[in-house]
Amino acid sequence: MKYGYAKVAGALVFIGAVQFLFGLIIAEALYPDYSISENYISDLGVGSSAVIFNSSVFFLGVTIVIGAYFIWREFDSKLFFIFLVLTGFGAMGVGLFTEDAGTIHAVVSLITFVFGGLSAIASYKLQRSPLSYFAVLLGIMTLVALALFISGIYLGLEKGGMERMVAYPVLLWTVGFSSHLIGQSEDAATTTKP
Repeated sequence: MKYGYAKVAGALVFIGAVQFLFGLIIAEALYPDYSISENYISDLGVGSSAVIFNSSVFFLGVTIVIGAYFIWREFDSKLFFIFLVLTGFGAMGVGLFTEDAGTIHAVVSLITFVFGGLSAIASYKLQRSPLSYFAVLLGIMTLVALALFISGIYLGLEKGGMERMVAYPVLLWTVGFSSHLIGQSEDAATTTKP
């Protein structure tokens, strides 16, 4: 049944995104004197919170890559598939190469954010409105915030707050898009029955 691919993809990506959000919250709570405005997200990848954060972001990447395969099988959208796979590999890289790895960490973080934003925008054709419009908006928010972040323009949010303006829109899109896939497959299942 073709609609099963979307359901599997949606479930995988949803699980990956939600467990990462919980992992992020737990890691922030365990990191001594952590400040969401003053600390980078990747600061959580070293010290007492490292195991939780690194395994959580790595698992997010794995679910995105596997989910991308099922999305490709469902929709045959090569560009979206490529963007999503690069996002997943980037997230896996963030979990493997912590911030003390230097340049490679910066590169995999950039890959995650850039292709995460592009994935959100490219998902436009795979969703119904108004969710398709929200996906584009969230993708643009991530890319604009990333450009500001790289430029050192934090809009009063400090480096940690601005980095969250890069990460959170694409994470919210991930949860919304994966939920859409699960719901779409349910709709397909009910409409194909005689």
